Amino acid sequence: MAAPIRVPGCCRYFQVAILLTLFILHTHSESVNPDEFFTSGHTNNWAVLVDTSRFWFNYRHVANVLSIYRSVKRLGIPDSQIILMVADDMACNPRNPRPATVFNNANQQINVYGDDVEVDYRGYEVTVENFIRVLTGRLPPSTPRSKRLLTDERSNVLVYMTGHGGDGFLKFQDAEEISNVELADAFEQMWQKRRYHELFYMIDTCQAESMFHKFYSPNILAVASSKIGEDSLSHHVDPTIGVFVIDRYTYYALEFLESAKPESKKTMGQFLKVCPRSQCSSTVSTRTDLFPRDPDKVLLTDFFGSVRNVELLTDIILLGNVTGETTQHCSKDTCVEEQTQKLVYADQFPMPI
Repeated sequence: MAAPIRVPGCCRYFQVAILLTLFILHTHSESVNPDEFFTSGHTNNWAVLVDTSRFWFNYRHVANVLSIYRSVKRLGIPDSQIILMVADDMACNPRNPRPATVFNNANQQINVYGDDVEVDYRGYEVTVENFIRVLTGRLPPSTPRSKRLLTDERSNVLVYMTGHGGDGFLKFQDAEEISNVELADAFEQMWQKRRYHELFYMIDTCQAESMFHKFYSPNILAVASSKIGEDSLSHHVDPTIGVFVIDRYTYYALEFLESAKPESKKTMGQFLKVCPRSQCSSTVSTRTDLFPRDPDKVLLTDFFGSVRNVELLTDIILLGNVTGETTQHCSKDTCVEEQTQKLVYADQFPMPI
């Protein structure tokens, strides 16, 4: 017979939570393997989504980044853990025939701008300096929490970039550029400062492969829409808008993401094979040598979702008594003193050493 579980009497709701957990584990004991918990080693997910282009004819780049934004939110990453950088607000562009909308297909079925888009860096805030500062955490003290990448050593981070690039660089608003060396050094700073557990880098631009050639930090998986010397092409035009509305690689990547659900068993290995040359008209390139795990065994939601795993501990955690004020309740005949507990927020839930 199993030994009884000891729970502090002052926290009765812990008993309910533990009993419920045990019931779930018991009822699913045949289908759930506890050894599969935390196989990825991460406890939280973040996304940094960047569109570096300006001007109306680059409408598709805004649609690209907003489409990825919509997908990661649908798969579970909250706005509080997404940094969205958009260099030009196409929804409010005076040339937009349908203001406050951005579409990624000619049928205008899905408005990817939506009603709940939270853009963290907009317009001229989208600079190389701000992007590097977000990644490395070197932001001014006055920077609000919503504009910070508050990751740690247990964070899986998705970095998606789209715009116009060349061999070894990506342009920001046709005014400046970030080189592949600068990007590689920024990721190394993140690793040294324990700002990520694993990182997935995804880029859709011309000669995109060149942007991850200089990476040297561990635990980075990367995919690019084109090889060096190749252009990354757009997919189709919306005649009512008059411009291309999405790029080829992002279009087929979204087609794959839209078929996934938060509990999906689709893998990163499958995602890396999205958009063969017959569809993309460019050669999708990947880099896996810095990534220790087999992409075919890495869940898609390890980067594009935010599935909360539960880790069960067998250790007993002792919680200190909460002191409160003594109050006196009197009736006609007697007075009884009662100690009322004063509840406070703990800085950190105590964990066994």
